[in-house]
Amino acid sequence: MSSRIPAGVIAATWLLFGCASSPVSDGPAADAVVRFAQFNIALYSRDRDPGEVARRLATPDDPQIQKLAAILQDVRPDVLLLNEIDQDPTGRVAELLQGNYLGVSQGEGLEPIVYGYAYSPPVNTGVPSGVDLDNDGHTDGPGDAYGWGHYPGQYGMLLLSRLEGAAHQPLLDWRKRRWIDRPDDIVPVDWYSPQAVEVMRLSSKTHALVVGRLNKQTFGVHISHPTPPGFDGPEDRNGRRNYDEIGLIVSNLEGFDRLPTVVMGDLNADPNDGSSRPGAIAQLLDHPRIQDPEPRSKGGKETAARDGGVNQSHGTDPALDTADWRDTPPSSGNLRVDYVLPTVEWKLVKAGVFWPTTDDPRRDWIDASDHRLVWVDLRLPDASE
Repeated sequence: MSSRIPAGVIAATWLLFGCASSPVSDGPAADAVVRFAQFNIALYSRDRDPGEVARRLATPDDPQIQKLAAILQDVRPDVLLLNEIDQDPTGRVAELLQGNYLGVSQGEGLEPIVYGYAYSPPVNTGVPSGVDLDNDGHTDGPGDAYGWGHYPGQYGMLLLSRLEGAAHQPLLDWRKRRWIDRPDDIVPVDWYSPQAVEVMRLSSKTHALVVGRLNKQTFGVHISHPTPPGFDGPEDRNGRRNYDEIGLIVSNLEGFDRLPTVVMGDLNADPNDGSSRPGAIAQLLDHPRIQDPEPRSKGGKETAARDGGVNQSHGTDPALDTADWRDTPPSSGNLRVDYVLPTVEWKLVKAGVFWPTTDDPRRDWIDASDHRLVWVDLRLPDASE
């Protein structure tokens, strides 16, 4: 399928333009480079309190958030997707994160970083379905929400940009698409009740496309956070959903095959290891429109060797790992699950994973999350190249 985006639609979306604080301009500069980054920051309420994250952000000295902000001030992404931060339609969470942490130096040599534009999309997590989705005989638990969660917006997403923007609206949002409406879906219909199958949404958080401008060209940022493939039983309902959520990303790319796009998200699937279904992430990595920058770190390799356990049998190069999990079964050890994947129209400059080695003082920051920030520097040639 090939789709051109109508000019009127583009005008109503979140258009990103260069500003003084960014190396990007909306002019013809062919050497403009944008740093895209993905970071699951694990900033959600563990006490099931929907106001907790905002209260923590309202103070300037939360140790976890200080470390997260230090990482961001060190890496300095231009376009950044944060996962597992409470969704907030009022914008207060983004405002407090900017004012109390990102906009304040977190240590010697760390400069404040200003993200003038934020998009906190609606998510399915914690939104009641009214149906017993987890077969526990109740309809009001976290497993009965359209996406697993104790309250609406838990484990949400926040897209930030240092590039100057206009209207804060996505081009498209596939959040409410039903799982059974996906062609060739692998819904375990023998496990779900007919009522559950009828209402079950595919996206566990959201799948959304935001558009921007660079070198007088329109480009897209596709954001999502598919469900972890574990925490289920032999029916593999979460593994199946993860597989089809990644497949939805592919379908969305194919629906806009003339739009240079960057796919960003914690996709919860490693190319070789862990509990995702075989071929889940290969749907993206092997797609002819996608480039895999293979971001690496020395710290990931060092950590896998030190931790041992299940990491010793892994097939993925540990330098590519982006998450540090327990190293004994049933846990799957350290995996590559976080991705920044440009389509072929972009020119790769460099890429990396923020995972310092033990002799690096920045190592002290990484315990703020069980995930590592992934960044990719990209250049979008202007139309004359």
